[in-house]
Amino acid sequence: MKARPFFIFFRGLLILLFCFLQEMNGADDVDLIFLNGNIYTVNERQPHAEAIAIKKDRIAFVGSNADAKKLANDKTRIVDLAGKTVVPGLTDSHCHIFGIGEREMNLNLEGTNTREDFLAKVRERGAKAERGKWITGRGWIETFWKPPQFPTRQDLDKIAPDNPLFLTRTDGHAAVVNSAALKIARIDNRTTVPFGGQILKTNGEPNGMLLDNAMDLVDKNIPKPTEAEREQALLLGIEREIKLGWCEIQNAGSHKDDIDLIKKAFDGDKVMLRMINAVYGPGADAEWFLKEGSTINAYDHRFTQRTIKVIFDGALGSRGAALLKPYSDAPDTSGYLTEKPEDLKPMFEEALRRGIQVEAHAIGDRANRLIVDLYEQAFKAVPPEQRKIREPRWRVEHAQIVDRADIPRFAKLGVIPSMQPSHAISDLFFAPARLGMDRLAGAYAWQTFLKSGAIICGGSDAPVERGEPMIEFYAAVARKELPEHGLPVRAPSGVELRSDPNSGQNVRWAPRQNAYVPARREGWHPEQAVSREQALKMFTIWPAYAAFEENDKGSIEVGKLADFTVLSQDIMKIPEPEILETRCVMTVIGGEIVYGAMKN
Repeated sequence: MKARPFFIFFRGLLILLFCFLQEMNGADDVDLIFLNGNIYTVNERQPHAEAIAIKKDRIAFVGSNADAKKLANDKTRIVDLAGKTVVPGLTDSHCHIFGIGEREMNLNLEGTNTREDFLAKVRERGAKAERGKWITGRGWIETFWKPPQFPTRQDLDKIAPDNPLFLTRTDGHAAVVNSAALKIARIDNRTTVPFGGQILKTNGEPNGMLLDNAMDLVDKNIPKPTEAEREQALLLGIEREIKLGWCEIQNAGSHKDDIDLIKKAFDGDKVMLRMINAVYGPGADAEWFLKEGSTINAYDHRFTQRTIKVIFDGALGSRGAALLKPYSDAPDTSGYLTEKPEDLKPMFEEALRRGIQVEAHAIGDRANRLIVDLYEQAFKAVPPEQRKIREPRWRVEHAQIVDRADIPRFAKLGVIPSMQPSHAISDLFFAPARLGMDRLAGAYAWQTFLKSGAIICGGSDAPVERGEPMIEFYAAVARKELPEHGLPVRAPSGVELRSDPNSGQNVRWAPRQNAYVPARREGWHPEQAVSREQALKMFTIWPAYAAFEENDKGSIEVGKLADFTVLSQDIMKIPEPEILETRCVMTVIGGEIVYGAMKN
Protein backbone atom coordinates (compact mmCIF):
# COMPACT_ATOMS: atom_id res chain seq x y z
CA MET A 1 0.00 0.00 0.00
CA LYS A 2 2.93 2.33 0.64
CA ALA A 3 3.78 2.27 -3.06
CA ARG A 4 0.28 3.41 -4.07
CA PRO A 5 0.80 7.22 -3.73
CA PHE A 6 4.00 6.97 -5.76
CA PHE A 7 2.16 5.03 -8.48
CA ILE A 8 -0.57 7.68 -8.62
CA PHE A 9 2.05 10.44 -8.77
CA PHE A 10 4.00 8.62 -11.49
CA ARG A 11 0.83 7.99 -13.56
CA GLY A 12 -0.08 11.66 -13.27
CA LEU A 13 3.38 12.65 -14.40
CA LEU A 14 3.08 10.38 -17.44
CA ILE A 15 -0.30 11.90 -18.32
CA LEU A 16 1.14 15.43 -18.13
CA LEU A 17 4.09 14.38 -20.27
CA PHE A 18 1.78 12.72 -22.80
CA CYS A 19 -0.36 15.86 -22.99
CA PHE A 20 2.76 17.98 -23.58
CA LEU A 21 3.96 15.71 -26.37
CA GLN A 22 0.51 15.66 -27.89
CA GLU A 23 0.51 19.44 -27.88
CA MET A 24 3.81 19.45 -29.73
CA ASN A 25 3.18 16.49 -32.05
CA GLY A 26 -0.42 17.26 -32.69
CA ALA A 27 0.22 20.90 -33.34
CA ASP A 28 -2.90 22.54 -34.73
CA ASP A 29 -1.12 25.00 -36.97
CA VAL A 30 2.01 23.41 -38.35
CA ASP A 31 3.47 25.67 -40.97
CA LEU A 32 5.60 23.26 -42.95
CA ILE A 33 5.80 19.51 -43.44
CA PHE A 34 8.64 17.63 -45.11
CA LEU A 35 7.57 14.24 -46.48
CA ASN A 36 9.32 11.24 -48.06
CA GLY A 37 12.70 11.91 -46.53
CA ASN A 38 15.55 9.61 -45.61
CA ILE A 39 16.02 11.33 -42.26
CA TYR A 40 18.90 10.63 -39.88
CA THR A 41 17.90 12.31 -36.63
CA VAL A 42 21.01 11.75 -34.43
CA ASN A 43 18.44 10.94 -31.73
CA GLU A 44 19.14 7.48 -30.31
CA ARG A 45 15.51 7.05 -29.22
CA GLN A 46 14.31 7.58 -32.80
CA PRO A 47 17.27 7.33 -35.16
CA HIS A 48 15.36 7.34 -38.44
CA ALA A 49 12.20 8.99 -39.79
CA GLU A 50 10.29 9.79 -42.98
CA ALA A 51 8.75 13.15 -42.15
CA ILE A 52 9.19 16.33 -40.12
CA ALA A 53 6.59 18.95 -39.24
CA ILE A 54 7.54 22.49 -38.23
CA LYS A 55 5.65 25.08 -36.24
CA LYS A 56 7.20 28.53 -36.43
CA ASP A 57 10.95 27.91 -36.05
CA ARG A 58 10.85 24.62 -34.13
CA ILE A 59 10.24 20.96 -34.79
CA ALA A 60 6.68 19.90 -33.91
CA PHE A 61 6.75 16.31 -35.17
CA VAL A 62 9.20 13.63 -36.31
CA GLY A 63 7.91 10.32 -37.62
CA SER A 64 6.05 8.65 -40.48
CA ASN A 65 4.54 10.20 -43.60
CA ALA A 66 1.08 9.00 -42.62
CA ASP A 67 1.17 10.60 -39.18
CA ALA A 68 2.69 13.81 -40.51
CA LYS A 69 -0.09 14.23 -43.09
CA LYS A 70 -2.65 14.20 -40.28
CA LEU A 71 -1.20 17.48 -39.01
CA ALA A 72 -1.71 19.37 -42.27
CA ASN A 73 -4.36 22.02 -42.74
CA ASP A 74 -5.23 24.38 -45.57
CA LYS A 75 -2.35 26.72 -44.77
CA THR A 76 0.35 24.09 -44.28
CA ARG A 77 3.08 23.99 -46.90
CA ILE A 78 4.10 20.48 -47.96
CA VAL A 79 7.57 19.77 -49.31
CA ASP A 80 8.28 16.41 -50.96
CA LEU A 81 11.87 15.41 -50.26
CA ALA A 82 11.65 12.65 -52.89
CA GLY A 83 13.84 10.31 -50.88
CA LYS A 84 16.65 12.79 -50.32
CA THR A 85 18.78 12.40 -47.20
CA VAL A 86 18.19 14.79 -44.32
CA VAL A 87 20.58 15.32 -41.40
CA PRO A 88 20.49 17.80 -38.53
CA GLY A 89 21.74 21.21 -39.60
CA LEU A 90 25.49 20.86 -40.10
CA THR A 91 27.82 22.97 -37.96
CA ASP A 92 31.34 24.03 -38.85
CA SER A 93 32.96 24.15 -35.41
CA HIS A 94 36.00 26.10 -36.55
CA CYS A 95 36.20 28.52 -39.44
CA HIS A 96 37.08 32.14 -40.15
CA ILE A 97 34.11 33.77 -41.82
CA PHE A 98 35.79 37.00 -42.92
CA GLY A 99 38.69 35.02 -44.39
CA ILE A 100 36.27 32.88 -46.38
CA GLY A 101 34.77 35.98 -47.97
CA GLU A 102 38.13 37.68 -48.48
CA ARG A 103 39.32 34.59 -50.33
CA GLU A 104 36.59 35.26 -52.87
CA MET A 105 37.53 38.96 -53.14
CA ASN A 106 41.34 38.86 -53.20
CA LEU A 107 43.86 36.80 -55.13
CA ASN A 108 42.75 33.22 -54.51
CA LEU A 109 45.76 30.94 -54.74
CA GLU A 110 43.99 27.70 -53.93
CA GLY A 111 44.63 24.90 -56.38
CA THR A 112 48.01 26.19 -57.51
CA ASN A 113 49.51 22.72 -57.44
CA THR A 114 52.78 23.74 -59.05
CA ARG A 115 55.18 26.61 -58.49
CA GLU A 116 54.56 27.63 -62.09
CA ASP A 117 50.79 27.88 -61.54
CA PHE A 118 51.35 29.94 -58.40
CA LEU A 119 53.67 32.38 -60.14
CA ALA A 120 51.41 32.61 -63.19
CA LYS A 121 48.45 33.70 -61.04
CA VAL A 122 50.56 36.31 -59.27
CA ARG A 123 51.99 37.57 -62.58
CA GLU A 124 48.48 37.90 -64.02
CA ARG A 125 47.27 39.95 -61.05
CA GLY A 126 50.40 42.09 -61.09
CA ALA A 127 49.90 42.93 -64.77
CA LYS A 128 46.45 44.36 -63.97
CA ALA A 129 47.38 46.21 -60.77
CA GLU A 130 48.21 49.89 -60.53
CA ARG A 131 51.92 50.45 -59.96
CA GLY A 132 52.77 50.63 -56.27
CA LYS A 133 49.46 49.15 -55.06
CA TRP A 134 49.57 46.25 -52.64
CA ILE A 135 48.62 42.82 -53.93
CA THR A 136 47.40 40.40 -51.27
CA GLY A 137 46.32 36.81 -51.65
CA ARG A 138 45.97 33.53 -49.84
CA GLY A 139 45.77 29.81 -50.45
CA TRP A 140 49.15 28.59 -51.76
CA ILE A 141 50.76 25.51 -50.28
CA GLU A 142 53.99 23.97 -51.48
CA THR A 143 53.18 20.38 -50.46
CA PHE A 144 52.49 19.18 -54.01
CA TRP A 145 55.02 21.35 -55.78
CA LYS A 146 58.00 19.54 -57.27
CA PRO A 147 60.15 19.95 -55.29
CA PRO A 148 57.96 20.98 -52.33
CA GLN A 149 59.78 24.13 -51.20
CA PHE A 150 58.71 27.59 -50.09
CA PRO A 151 58.64 30.40 -52.67
CA THR A 152 61.04 33.31 -52.15
CA ARG A 153 61.15 37.06 -52.66
CA GLN A 154 63.43 36.45 -55.64
CA ASP A 155 60.67 34.40 -57.31
CA LEU A 156 58.21 37.24 -56.78
CA ASP A 157 60.62 40.02 -57.77
CA LYS A 158 60.94 38.50 -61.23
CA ILE A 159 57.21 38.68 -61.95
CA ALA A 160 55.87 41.67 -59.97
CA PRO A 161 58.69 43.99 -58.88
CA ASP A 162 56.59 47.16 -58.96
CA ASN A 163 53.92 46.13 -56.44
CA PRO A 164 54.44 45.10 -52.83
CA LEU A 165 53.16 41.53 -52.42
CA PHE A 166 51.85 39.75 -49.32
CA LEU A 167 50.78 36.20 -50.13
CA THR A 168 49.62 34.05 -47.24
CA ARG A 169 50.15 30.31 -47.09
CA THR A 170 46.89 28.39 -46.85
CA ASP A 171 47.33 27.71 -43.11
CA GLY A 172 47.50 31.44 -42.32
CA HIS A 173 50.72 30.97 -40.34
CA ALA A 174 53.21 31.96 -43.03
CA ALA A 175 53.44 34.45 -45.87
CA VAL A 176 55.84 35.18 -48.68
CA VAL A 177 56.57 38.79 -49.61
CA ASN A 178 58.70 40.42 -52.26
CA SER A 179 61.55 42.91 -51.91
CA ALA A 180 59.20 45.89 -52.29
CA ALA A 181 57.21 44.74 -49.27
CA LEU A 182 60.35 44.07 -47.22
CA LYS A 183 61.58 47.58 -48.05
CA ILE A 184 58.31 49.20 -46.93
CA ALA A 185 58.44 47.23 -43.68
CA ARG A 186 62.16 48.02 -43.24
CA ILE A 187 63.05 44.38 -42.80
CA ASP A 188 66.70 43.48 -43.33
CA ASN A 189 69.31 41.19 -41.80
CA ARG A 190 69.39 43.35 -38.64
CA THR A 191 65.65 43.32 -37.93
CA THR A 192 64.71 42.00 -34.51
CA VAL A 193 62.57 38.88 -34.81
CA PRO A 194 59.37 39.25 -32.76
CA PHE A 195 58.44 36.69 -30.11
CA GLY A 196 56.45 33.85 -31.64
CA GLY A 197 57.67 34.37 -35.19
CA GLN A 198 60.52 33.80 -37.61
CA ILE A 199 62.12 35.65 -40.52
CA LEU A 200 63.57 32.96 -42.76
CA LYS A 201 66.93 33.78 -44.30
CA THR A 202 69.20 32.54 -47.05
CA ASN A 203 72.90 33.35 -46.72
CA GLY A 204 72.06 35.67 -43.84
CA GLU A 205 69.51 37.75 -45.79
CA PRO A 206 65.68 37.64 -45.47
CA ASN A 207 64.37 35.44 -48.28
CA GLY A 208 60.78 36.70 -48.14
CA MET A 209 59.26 33.99 -45.94
CA LEU A 210 57.71 35.25 -42.69
CA LEU A 211 56.23 32.95 -40.06
CA ASP A 212 53.46 33.73 -37.56
CA ASN A 213 54.09 36.94 -35.57
CA ALA A 214 56.79 38.04 -38.01
CA MET A 215 54.03 38.44 -40.60
CA ASP A 216 52.76 41.45 -38.64
CA LEU A 217 55.91 43.39 -39.52
CA VAL A 218 54.62 43.63 -43.10
CA ASP A 219 50.90 43.23 -42.56
CA LYS A 220 50.63 46.43 -40.48
CA ASN A 221 51.80 48.42 -43.51
CA ILE A 222 49.04 47.15 -45.80
CA PRO A 223 46.12 49.59 -46.15
CA LYS A 224 43.19 48.21 -44.22
CA PRO A 225 40.00 47.34 -46.13
CA THR A 226 37.14 49.76 -45.84
CA GLU A 227 34.11 48.93 -43.72
CA ALA A 228 32.15 48.31 -46.92
CA GLU A 229 34.77 45.83 -48.12
CA ARG A 230 34.76 44.05 -44.76
CA GLU A 231 30.98 43.80 -44.85
CA GLN A 232 31.15 42.42 -48.37
CA ALA A 233 33.63 39.77 -47.21
CA LEU A 234 31.36 38.81 -44.31
CA LEU A 235 28.26 38.49 -46.48
CA LEU A 236 30.10 36.60 -49.23
CA GLY A 237 31.39 34.16 -46.65
CA ILE A 238 27.93 33.66 -45.17
CA GLU A 239 26.37 33.10 -48.59
CA ARG A 240 28.95 30.44 -49.40
CA GLU A 241 28.44 28.62 -46.10
CA ILE A 242 24.67 28.40 -46.53
CA LYS A 243 24.99 27.03 -50.07
CA LEU A 244 27.34 24.34 -48.80
CA GLY A 245 24.79 23.23 -46.22
CA TRP A 246 26.24 24.71 -43.07
CA CYS A 247 23.46 25.94 -40.78
CA GLU A 248 25.81 27.23 -38.10
CA ILE A 249 29.42 28.29 -37.94
CA GLN A 250 31.63 28.73 -34.91
CA ASN A 251 33.85 31.64 -35.87
CA ALA A 252 37.31 31.07 -34.43
CA GLY A 253 38.34 34.59 -33.50
CA SER A 254 37.24 38.19 -34.02
CA HIS A 255 38.44 41.63 -33.05
CA LYS A 256 36.15 44.33 -31.69
CA ASP A 257 35.72 45.95 -35.12
CA ASP A 258 34.69 42.60 -36.61
CA ILE A 259 32.08 42.11 -33.89
CA ASP A 260 30.59 45.54 -34.49
CA LEU A 261 30.31 44.71 -38.19
CA ILE A 262 28.72 41.31 -37.51
CA LYS A 263 26.10 42.86 -35.23
CA LYS A 264 25.41 45.58 -37.77
CA ALA A 265 24.73 42.90 -40.40
CA PHE A 266 22.35 41.12 -38.01
CA ASP A 267 20.61 44.41 -37.21
CA GLY A 268 20.06 44.89 -40.93
CA ASP A 269 18.51 41.41 -41.32
CA LYS A 270 21.32 40.43 -43.68
CA VAL A 271 22.32 37.23 -41.87
CA MET A 272 20.38 33.95 -41.87
CA LEU A 273 23.27 31.76 -40.76
CA ARG A 274 23.64 30.94 -37.06
CA MET A 275 26.95 32.07 -35.58
CA ILE A 276 28.92 31.33 -32.44
CA ASN A 277 31.66 33.94 -32.19
CA ALA A 278 34.95 34.03 -30.28
CA VAL A 279 36.98 37.11 -29.31
CA TYR A 280 40.77 37.10 -29.67
CA GLY A 281 42.79 37.25 -26.48
CA PRO A 282 44.85 38.18 -24.58
CA GLY A 283 44.77 41.90 -25.27
CA ALA A 284 42.43 44.86 -25.41
CA ASP A 285 39.64 42.97 -27.20
CA ALA A 286 39.54 40.23 -24.57
CA GLU A 287 39.67 42.78 -21.73
CA TRP A 288 36.69 44.59 -23.25
CA PHE A 289 34.83 41.30 -23.66
CA LEU A 290 35.46 40.18 -20.08
CA LYS A 291 33.93 43.43 -18.86
CA GLU A 292 31.08 43.42 -21.40
CA GLY A 293 30.13 39.79 -20.78
CA SER A 294 28.53 37.15 -22.96
CA THR A 295 25.81 37.58 -25.56
CA ILE A 296 23.58 34.51 -25.67
CA ASN A 297 21.01 33.60 -28.35
CA ALA A 298 20.68 37.12 -29.72
CA TYR A 299 18.84 37.78 -32.97
CA ASP A 300 16.46 34.87 -32.45
CA HIS A 301 19.07 32.25 -31.54
CA ARG A 302 21.37 33.34 -34.38
CA PHE A 303 24.27 34.97 -32.54
CA THR A 304 26.09 33.91 -29.39
CA GLN A 305 29.40 35.21 -28.11
CA ARG A 306 30.80 33.65 -24.95
CA THR A 307 34.31 32.54 -25.97
CA ILE A 308 37.87 33.87 -25.94
CA LYS A 309 40.22 32.51 -28.62
CA VAL A 310 43.96 32.15 -27.93
CA ILE A 311 46.54 31.32 -30.59
CA PHE A 312 49.21 29.37 -28.69
CA ASP A 313 51.61 28.11 -31.38
CA GLY A 314 52.18 28.07 -35.12
CA ALA A 315 51.46 25.49 -37.83
CA LEU A 316 53.09 22.18 -38.66
CA GLY A 317 53.69 22.92 -42.33
CA SER A 318 55.75 26.04 -41.62
CA ARG A 319 57.43 24.36 -38.60
CA GLY A 320 55.91 26.79 -36.15
CA ALA A 321 53.95 24.17 -34.20
CA ALA A 322 55.59 23.81 -30.77
CA LEU A 323 56.94 20.26 -30.38
CA LEU A 324 58.34 18.38 -27.40
CA LYS A 325 61.29 17.24 -29.54
CA PRO A 326 62.95 18.85 -32.58
CA TYR A 327 61.46 18.48 -36.04
CA SER A 328 62.67 15.31 -37.73
CA ASP A 329 63.48 17.23 -40.91
CA ALA A 330 64.86 20.32 -39.12
CA PRO A 331 66.72 19.22 -35.97
CA ASP A 332 67.67 22.80 -35.11
CA THR A 333 64.09 23.82 -34.25
CA SER A 334 61.19 22.57 -32.15
CA GLY A 335 58.78 25.33 -33.19
CA TYR A 336 57.63 28.02 -30.79
CA LEU A 337 54.83 29.36 -28.64
CA THR A 338 53.08 32.51 -29.82
CA GLU A 339 51.88 33.54 -26.34
CA LYS A 340 53.69 33.53 -23.01
CA PRO A 341 51.97 31.19 -20.53
CA GLU A 342 52.29 33.72 -17.71
CA ASP A 343 50.25 36.20 -19.76
CA LEU A 344 47.37 33.73 -20.05
CA LYS A 345 46.92 32.64 -16.43
CA PRO A 346 45.08 35.73 -15.09
CA MET A 347 42.81 35.86 -18.15
CA PHE A 348 41.91 32.20 -17.79
CA GLU A 349 41.00 32.58 -14.13
CA GLU A 350 38.90 35.68 -14.82
CA ALA A 351 37.15 33.85 -17.66
CA LEU A 352 36.11 31.07 -15.27
CA ARG A 353 34.70 33.56 -12.79
CA ARG A 354 32.71 35.34 -15.49
CA GLY A 355 31.41 32.27 -17.32
CA ILE A 356 33.52 32.83 -20.42
CA GLN A 357 34.58 29.80 -22.45
CA VAL A 358 38.18 29.54 -23.66
CA GLU A 359 39.40 27.90 -26.85
CA ALA A 360 43.09 27.73 -27.68
CA HIS A 361 44.82 26.97 -30.97
CA ALA A 362 47.39 24.27 -30.22
CA ILE A 363 48.90 22.09 -32.95
CA GLY A 364 52.19 20.70 -31.62
CA ASP A 365 52.48 18.21 -28.77
CA ARG A 366 54.32 20.72 -26.57
CA ALA A 367 51.67 23.37 -27.14
CA ASN A 368 48.91 20.86 -26.40
CA ARG A 369 50.56 19.68 -23.18
CA LEU A 370 51.16 23.22 -21.97
CA ILE A 371 47.68 24.48 -22.77
CA VAL A 372 46.07 21.54 -20.97
CA ASP A 373 48.43 22.26 -18.06
CA LEU A 374 47.26 25.88 -18.03
CA TYR A 375 43.61 24.84 -18.17
CA GLU A 376 44.12 22.43 -15.28
CA GLN A 377 45.88 25.09 -13.22
CA ALA A 378 43.02 27.53 -13.84
CA PHE A 379 40.43 24.91 -12.88
CA LYS A 380 42.27 24.34 -9.58
CA ALA A 381 42.70 28.06 -8.90
CA VAL A 382 38.98 28.72 -9.50
CA PRO A 383 36.99 25.75 -8.13
CA PRO A 384 33.45 25.05 -9.39
CA GLU A 385 31.70 26.98 -6.60
CA GLN A 386 33.56 30.15 -7.66
CA ARG A 387 32.67 29.83 -11.36
CA LYS A 388 29.69 31.28 -13.14
CA ILE A 389 29.48 28.03 -15.16
CA ARG A 390 30.54 24.98 -13.16
CA GLU A 391 31.40 22.86 -16.23
CA PRO A 392 33.12 25.36 -18.54
CA ARG A 393 33.54 23.14 -21.64
CA TRP A 394 36.86 24.71 -22.64
CA ARG A 395 38.29 23.65 -25.99
CA VAL A 396 41.57 22.99 -27.74
CA GLU A 397 41.40 23.98 -31.40
CA HIS A 398 43.15 21.54 -33.77
CA ALA A 399 44.81 19.25 -31.17
CA GLN A 400 46.69 17.87 -34.15
CA ILE A 401 49.80 16.39 -32.54
CA VAL A 402 49.21 15.20 -28.97
CA ASP A 403 51.51 12.99 -26.92
CA ARG A 404 49.67 9.75 -26.20
CA ALA A 405 50.08 10.30 -22.45
CA ASP A 406 48.18 13.60 -22.71
CA ILE A 407 45.15 12.37 -24.68
CA PRO A 408 43.26 10.97 -21.64
CA ARG A 409 43.66 14.30 -19.84
CA PHE A 410 41.17 15.96 -22.19
CA ALA A 411 38.23 13.79 -21.11
CA LYS A 412 39.34 13.81 -17.47
CA LEU A 413 39.28 17.62 -17.40
CA GLY A 414 36.22 17.98 -19.60
CA VAL A 415 38.27 19.68 -22.33
CA ILE A 416 36.89 19.32 -25.86
CA PRO A 417 39.23 18.70 -28.81
CA SER A 418 37.98 20.74 -31.76
CA MET A 419 39.47 19.05 -34.83
CA GLN A 420 39.33 19.45 -38.60
CA PRO A 421 39.48 16.11 -40.49
CA SER A 422 40.69 17.67 -43.73
CA HIS A 423 43.93 18.70 -42.03
CA ALA A 424 44.86 15.05 -41.69
CA ILE A 425 44.43 14.14 -45.34
CA SER A 426 46.44 17.16 -46.50
CA ASP A 427 49.06 17.37 -43.74
CA LEU A 428 49.84 13.66 -43.82
CA PHE A 429 51.72 14.18 -47.07
CA PHE A 430 54.40 16.06 -45.13
CA ALA A 431 53.72 15.14 -41.48
CA PRO A 432 55.88 11.97 -41.58
CA ALA A 433 58.86 14.06 -42.65
CA ARG A 434 58.16 16.76 -40.04
CA LEU A 435 57.51 14.39 -37.13
CA GLY A 436 59.04 11.00 -37.84
CA MET A 437 56.96 7.86 -37.63
CA ASP A 438 56.76 7.54 -33.84
CA ARG A 439 54.95 10.82 -33.23
CA LEU A 440 52.35 10.08 -35.89
CA ALA A 441 50.62 7.73 -33.42
CA GLY A 442 49.31 10.83 -31.65
CA ALA A 443 48.61 12.80 -34.82
CA TYR A 444 44.99 13.51 -35.79
CA ALA A 445 44.09 10.78 -33.29
CA TRP A 446 40.30 10.97 -33.54
CA GLN A 447 39.47 7.42 -32.51
CA THR A 448 41.88 7.48 -29.58
CA PHE A 449 40.26 10.66 -28.30
CA LEU A 450 36.79 9.14 -28.59
CA LYS A 451 37.81 5.92 -26.86
CA SER A 452 39.29 7.97 -24.02
CA GLY A 453 35.84 9.44 -23.35
CA ALA A 454 36.20 12.78 -25.13
CA ILE A 455 33.89 14.13 -27.80
CA ILE A 456 35.17 15.90 -30.92
CA CYS A 457 33.52 18.89 -32.48
CA GLY A 458 34.40 18.85 -36.17
CA GLY A 459 35.21 21.82 -38.33
CA SER A 460 36.96 22.83 -41.52
CA ASP A 461 39.28 25.74 -40.61
CA ALA A 462 38.24 27.46 -43.85
CA PRO A 463 39.81 29.33 -45.56
CA VAL A 464 42.83 27.27 -44.47
CA GLU A 465 41.00 24.31 -46.03
CA ARG A 466 38.22 24.51 -48.62
CA GLY A 467 35.48 24.41 -46.00
CA GLU A 468 33.16 21.90 -47.67
CA PRO A 469 31.23 19.61 -45.31
CA MET A 470 31.45 16.57 -47.56
CA ILE A 471 35.25 16.84 -47.71
CA GLU A 472 35.32 16.93 -43.92
CA PHE A 473 32.94 13.97 -43.62
CA TYR A 474 34.95 11.97 -46.16
CA ALA A 475 38.24 12.76 -44.44
CA ALA A 476 36.84 11.65 -41.09
CA VAL A 477 35.56 8.25 -42.29
CA ALA A 478 38.05 7.44 -45.07
CA ARG A 479 41.25 9.12 -43.85
CA LYS A 480 42.54 9.01 -47.41
CA GLU A 481 43.78 11.62 -49.83
CA LEU A 482 41.41 13.45 -52.16
CA PRO A 483 41.35 12.59 -55.88
CA GLU A 484 42.70 16.07 -56.61
CA HIS A 485 45.87 15.20 -54.71
CA GLY A 486 46.57 12.88 -57.61
CA LEU A 487 48.68 9.77 -57.63
CA PRO A 488 52.14 10.93 -56.64
CA VAL A 489 55.12 9.89 -58.70
CA ARG A 490 56.61 6.80 -57.06
CA ALA A 491 60.03 7.91 -55.93
CA PRO A 492 62.96 5.56 -56.47
CA SER A 493 64.71 4.16 -53.47
CA GLY A 494 67.42 6.21 -51.82
CA VAL A 495 65.38 9.27 -50.88
CA GLU A 496 67.61 11.67 -49.00
CA LEU A 497 67.07 14.69 -46.79
CA ARG A 498 69.06 17.75 -47.65
CA SER A 499 68.85 21.51 -47.42
CA ASP A 500 67.53 23.54 -50.32
CA PRO A 501 69.57 26.75 -50.42
CA ASN A 502 66.87 28.71 -52.20
CA SER A 503 64.06 28.19 -49.70
CA GLY A 504 65.67 28.35 -46.29
CA GLN A 505 64.02 25.07 -45.36
CA ASN A 506 64.91 21.42 -45.53
CA VAL A 507 62.92 19.49 -48.08
CA ARG A 508 62.66 15.83 -48.94
CA TRP A 509 64.15 15.22 -52.36
CA ALA A 510 64.24 12.16 -54.55
CA PRO A 511 67.26 11.43 -56.71
CA ARG A 512 65.07 12.51 -59.63
CA GLN A 513 64.47 16.19 -58.99
CA ASN A 514 60.92 16.23 -60.36
CA ALA A 515 59.77 13.19 -58.36
CA TYR A 516 57.32 13.69 -55.54
CA VAL A 517 57.97 11.56 -52.48
CA PRO A 518 54.69 10.13 -51.20
CA ALA A 519 53.88 9.71 -47.54
CA ARG A 520 54.49 6.25 -46.16
CA ARG A 521 51.07 4.65 -45.92
CA GLU A 522 51.57 3.30 -42.42
CA GLY A 523 51.96 6.88 -41.26
CA TRP A 524 48.30 7.63 -41.99
CA HIS A 525 47.06 5.37 -39.16
CA PRO A 526 43.78 4.28 -40.79
CA GLU A 527 42.63 2.86 -37.43
CA GLN A 528 42.06 6.48 -36.34
CA ALA A 529 39.24 6.94 -38.87
CA VAL A 530 35.77 7.24 -37.34
CA SER A 531 32.48 5.54 -38.17
CA ARG A 532 29.89 7.41 -40.19
CA GLU A 533 27.68 7.72 -37.12
CA GLN A 534 30.57 9.29 -35.22
CA ALA A 535 31.40 11.59 -38.12
CA LEU A 536 27.80 12.81 -38.27
CA LYS A 537 27.89 13.58 -34.55
CA MET A 538 31.15 15.52 -35.09
CA PHE A 539 29.23 18.02 -37.21
CA THR A 540 25.88 18.04 -35.38
CA ILE A 541 25.28 17.14 -31.73
CA TRP A 542 28.88 17.38 -30.50
CA PRO A 543 29.37 20.97 -31.79
CA ALA A 544 26.03 21.80 -30.18
CA TYR A 545 27.32 20.47 -26.86
CA ALA A 546 30.60 22.36 -27.27
CA ALA A 547 28.55 25.55 -27.63
CA PHE A 548 26.15 24.76 -24.73
CA GLU A 549 23.36 24.32 -27.29
CA GLU A 550 22.49 20.63 -27.11
CA ASN A 551 18.95 21.40 -25.88
CA ASP A 552 18.20 23.48 -28.99
CA LYS A 553 20.35 22.09 -31.79
CA GLY A 554 22.32 19.13 -33.03
CA SER A 555 19.57 16.55 -33.57
CA ILE A 556 16.14 16.31 -35.17
CA GLU A 557 13.82 16.11 -32.16
CA VAL A 558 10.51 17.64 -31.16
CA GLY A 559 11.07 21.02 -29.54
CA LYS A 560 14.45 21.73 -31.10
CA LEU A 561 15.14 24.43 -33.66
CA ALA A 562 14.21 23.38 -37.18
CA ASP A 563 17.66 23.33 -38.78
CA PHE A 564 18.33 20.69 -41.46
CA THR A 565 20.76 19.97 -44.25
CA VAL A 566 19.30 18.06 -47.22
CA LEU A 567 21.82 16.07 -49.26
CA SER A 568 21.74 14.59 -52.75
CA GLN A 569 22.92 11.14 -51.60
CA ASP A 570 22.82 8.92 -48.53
CA ILE A 571 26.24 9.61 -47.02
CA MET A 572 25.64 6.97 -44.34
CA LYS A 573 25.58 4.14 -46.91
CA ILE A 574 27.16 5.08 -50.24
CA PRO A 575 30.75 4.05 -51.09
CA GLU A 576 33.34 6.43 -49.64
CA PRO A 577 34.41 8.06 -52.94
CA GLU A 578 30.78 9.01 -53.66
CA ILE A 579 30.65 11.09 -50.47
CA LEU A 580 32.79 13.66 -52.30
CA GLU A 581 30.21 13.79 -55.11
CA THR A 582 27.36 14.53 -52.70
CA ARG A 583 25.94 18.04 -52.72
CA CYS A 584 23.70 20.13 -50.52
CA VAL A 585 20.33 20.51 -52.24
CA MET A 586 18.59 22.44 -49.47
CA THR A 587 19.52 24.32 -46.31
CA VAL A 588 16.79 24.91 -43.73
CA ILE A 589 17.38 27.26 -40.80
CA GLY A 590 14.67 27.97 -38.26
CA GLY A 591 12.06 26.31 -40.44
CA GLU A 592 12.88 28.55 -43.39
CA ILE A 593 14.32 27.23 -46.63
CA VAL A 594 17.27 29.57 -47.07
CA TYR A 595 18.88 27.70 -49.95
CA GLY A 596 17.53 25.33 -52.59
CA ALA A 597 14.02 24.18 -53.39
CA MET A 598 12.17 20.93 -53.78
CA LYS A 599 8.92 19.84 -55.38
CA ASN A 600 5.86 21.08 -53.50
